[in-house]
Amino acid sequence: MKVNYQKEMEAVIAALPEEARPSLLLQCCCAPCSSAVLEVLCAHFDVSIYFYNPNIHPRAEYEKRLRQFDKLLPAAPFAKGVRQIRTDYDPAEFFDAVKGLEAEPEGGARCAECFRLRLRATAEKARALGFDFFTTTLTVSPHKDAAILNELGKEIGEEIGVRFLPSDFKKKEGYKRSIALSKAYDLYRQTDCGCIFSKREESGDENFPASADIGASI
Repeated sequence: MKVNYQKEMEAVIAALPEEARPSLLLQCCCAPCSSAVLEVLCAHFDVSIYFYNPNIHPRAEYEKRLRQFDKLLPAAPFAKGVRQIRTDYDPAEFFDAVKGLEAEPEGGARCAECFRLRLRATAEKARALGFDFFTTTLTVSPHKDAAILNELGKEIGEEIGVRFLPSDFKKKEGYKRSIALSKAYDLYRQTDCGCIFSKREESGDENFPASADIGASI
């Protein structure tokens, strides 16, 4: 039976106590996707963003995407008070997580392990810092499987001991809203997830560098 994660999120929000706003750590894949998600969440939670994305290659692209938050957060009224929690760029964490899955197609087992890596890191950070909830912006993308993300998030949240907020942020025109907000705040919108293996698949070039060959460019 297909689960409506948008309705599940709305039910959680409806049950929140009126006397206090819970804290939420949001794993952000990029500022454009985060824009529409923050607009929704900041109405109900005290949100901090966590840009944990060791899958992005190369470092210059990672930093370019990260800098977009310096444009979005001060400019967007709905993001007032949102705090950034920084993390070091360590692509080796991604390569270790997907070892043996490099040739998997986009949307397959490699992507699931990438989701698991990022969600687990976010849950662990949320627990360490005392957040009430954690979730991810990834479900706003029409190219990401919301069912896999929510199943992983719930599983990891139960294991780590932090409540996962279910979502399907692409619902109710969420993805289209992210495009409109990106234009409004002049945000750089990338054309891929940043994973070098996805780029290799898209290029169709069998000689495209693999993880073992890119150390010098990280």
